[in-house]
Amino acid sequence: MKYKFIDLFCGLGGFRIGFERNGYDCVFSSDFDKNIQLTYKENFGEEPFGDITKIDPKKMPDFDVLVGGFPCQPFSVSGKKKGFADTRGTLFFDVCRIIKEKNPKVVLLENVKHFIHHNSGRTIRVVLDSLQELGYDKISYKILNLKDFALPQNRERIFIVASKSKSFDFDQMKLTKSKPLASFLDKEGDFEYLEKSSYTMLEDKHIVLQPSGLKFVGYRNKRGFRYGIRPNTEHLNRVHRQPNRIYSVEGYHPTIPSQETSGRFFIYIPKEDRVRKLTINECFKIMGFDEDYKKVSTPGQLYKQIGNSVGTTVVSELARQILNQGMLNESQREIKRDSSKVVNKQTQLAL
Repeated sequence: MKYKFIDLFCGLGGFRIGFERNGYDCVFSSDFDKNIQLTYKENFGEEPFGDITKIDPKKMPDFDVLVGGFPCQPFSVSGKKKGFADTRGTLFFDVCRIIKEKNPKVVLLENVKHFIHHNSGRTIRVVLDSLQELGYDKISYKILNLKDFALPQNRERIFIVASKSKSFDFDQMKLTKSKPLASFLDKEGDFEYLEKSSYTMLEDKHIVLQPSGLKFVGYRNKRGFRYGIRPNTEHLNRVHRQPNRIYSVEGYHPTIPSQETSGRFFIYIPKEDRVRKLTINECFKIMGFDEDYKKVSTPGQLYKQIGNSVGTTVVSELARQILNQGMLNESQREIKRDSSKVVNKQTQLAL
């Protein structure tokens, strides 16, 4: 049996790729960005619906799983309401409208790591209360790092899995340590190298492979990027703005952000003893997109789009586990528990 899902805030289709790799069938997609719509149509043969606020859930096809990386749009701060009512005026309210009408078996949501701290933790509380109010009281969530799912990027994102019938167990997910960034680089291309006079490499005594997998080895000599750095701290990566940092391909790459539309991601290649920019194609590869994925936007748009995307390998494992853990099997139901316990024992983060 092919289970069906919808792809909200679909972006480049990272969720779609991960679920389709596990045999699911996408029956609806939505994204407001016109450039994204063109790229999505080129790769999946369909143009996503535009404004989610204009979606009529009654006209949507039925589906088993709702997925979406919804934006962290400001929620009410009045403190007088909770749950579903407190999401009005946000795009998450539109997600709730669809859930209420279509009643999917599983809801899978994604956001940035710091979503859990947004508005002093109140935003995630409202999201969890809203899901519970809609009947989804089996809720698990956890921050997952892409480097633990076979891709060389230190990228942490929070994933929320909600169901009415069965709790998701994050501990059952299969972790696969990634190979170094060097294994994912293009063998040839129009590479953009930096002049050696434009950057400074650290002395070997200052270079260590960090617990995150990053290996900070140098920095660019641009004055604006070094403003305010105290003497004798140049070897510390934390004192440099991100576009100033240079990391070795013997480690991993830091999180690709959506704000860097010029693609200022510079890497040091020991075999060449040179520093160059990470290419758009390489950015797509370390997010888990296949080589034949069609990139039809401008370079600036592509850097923005890939920075907003989701790692396909972590989504693929989530999709696999939703199947393996029987979350789509109606016969496997748990005894309804105390409704005051919104988050199950798998939640590993304090509100």
